[in-house]
Amino acid sequence: MTSIRSLVVFPKLSVHHITVEPKRVKAVYTLDKEDGSQVSNELIYSYDQVYFDRKNAEDVNLASMMLAQVALNYGLFFETIQFDGLFDDTDKSFLKDMMENTSREILVNKFYHKNEFLKPPFDSLKVEKLKRYTAAKIEFINTEYAHLKVEGRINETDKNKYAILSSGGKDSLLTYGIIKEIGEAHPIFINESGRHWFTAINSHKYYKEIEPNTAKPWCNSDRIFNWMVKQMPFIKENFQNIRADIYPIRLWTVAVFLFGTLPIVRKRNIGNVLIGNEYDTTVKGNHEGISHYNSLYDQSKYFDNALTRYYKKKGWDLYQYSILRSTSELLILKVLVKRYPELQTHQVSCHAAHEENGRMMPCGNCEKCRRIVGMLKALDEDPKRCGYTEEQIEKGLKALSARSIKQIGSDASHLYYLLMGKGLIQKTDHTLKLAKEHPEIVKLRFDNERSMMSDLPVYIRKPLFKILAQYSDGTVRLRDRKWHTFTLQNEDYETPYFLTK
Repeated sequence: MTSIRSLVVFPKLSVHHITVEPKRVKAVYTLDKEDGSQVSNELIYSYDQVYFDRKNAEDVNLASMMLAQVALNYGLFFETIQFDGLFDDTDKSFLKDMMENTSREILVNKFYHKNEFLKPPFDSLKVEKLKRYTAAKIEFINTEYAHLKVEGRINETDKNKYAILSSGGKDSLLTYGIIKEIGEAHPIFINESGRHWFTAINSHKYYKEIEPNTAKPWCNSDRIFNWMVKQMPFIKENFQNIRADIYPIRLWTVAVFLFGTLPIVRKRNIGNVLIGNEYDTTVKGNHEGISHYNSLYDQSKYFDNALTRYYKKKGWDLYQYSILRSTSELLILKVLVKRYPELQTHQVSCHAAHEENGRMMPCGNCEKCRRIVGMLKALDEDPKRCGYTEEQIEKGLKALSARSIKQIGSDASHLYYLLMGKGLIQKTDHTLKLAKEHPEIVKLRFDNERSMMSDLPVYIRKPLFKILAQYSDGTVRLRDRKWHTFTLQNEDYETPYFLTK
């Protein structure tokens, strides 16, 4: 069988020529090939206001970190990866740690698991447990900004201000709705140059009308990702024609967008960065002795906690977290559609959204679509309000009778239980096997792995759960593998934040 190190197919990746302009930052990604030739492309972030000063060390440092994130996906494939920019020791440690984690995630979830984008023999690699999965030697140099030094000054932020990484999906819509009630909301949309921006268009248009704090930086990361995939000899040449719910290689994606929000966060003196992730995105797995996060690390609470620690080490008074960790997808959609129906009409949760008469519409065919249709019908709500046609709704329910959805087992089982109880799906071998009541799915869930009160800053807890409790069927805590009902007390709200332990 083929060894892991057969994936090392290039001598060097350089992230260099970092340019810092008042409204734009960019870097050249240069790939050295075995035959001595080079190919290059340019990663760009641009803004509609001034956020950078090339004479300011903190601005250049942040730009260097922003422009490095895409490269963290490629530690398995290069002999050397060189970052040319202004980095301090905290940055270097963070980049090395996150690249190593991403290398392991990509190896397990893209090469050891089924991946229709791979050519033989790379689709049957030998499983090897190593001390270090990143093959690349990581180098840091500073050819253009050696005259600057990062001081790491601590600036107190406004904890009533919340930046929301926004996408047009149910999680970010609900996060905005709740924060609008209890604080100052700053929805930030990263306008990725690819089709993923389609899901955000409806909600961004709406926010531009109602929310003056809305921001929309532009980034061409999607073009860089696709350009890199084209260079990879183990990826099928027709990868763009293969329909799948996964990317061919990359797994470090959220951070590419997240770092794009930070110039706005710092300029506006915002104290909180919120990413809309629910209970089931924090998952630990093990593949023949290799631990991993089921491709979901950058959606997990471990990612949020790691970024908060990074900010604190940098001297930034900033907290990153999700206010939805204790909720299931079904409960998120329930709160959204019941409490904020005007926001839910702009929801686009789809892998292949398309434009009709100036509005983005869901495809009605993908796994996400049938999941959303199923949940809305289970909640006695009409999927047509967010763009589904009667034909798509009928088709989605039929598809649910035949195929599974991407939810953890208990969440999927409870959804099928509700749909079957309402006579919305057929009784098939598939549905009868899945359908089982799990009442905890519509409750607020706390456990020591996925959802802890201590993952939330103290000041957000009471107002947050006052809202969520109105739509949940109670509160439960996982102990000895069983869910136990309890009532939130003052001592729960006062549990020390995880960084203070």
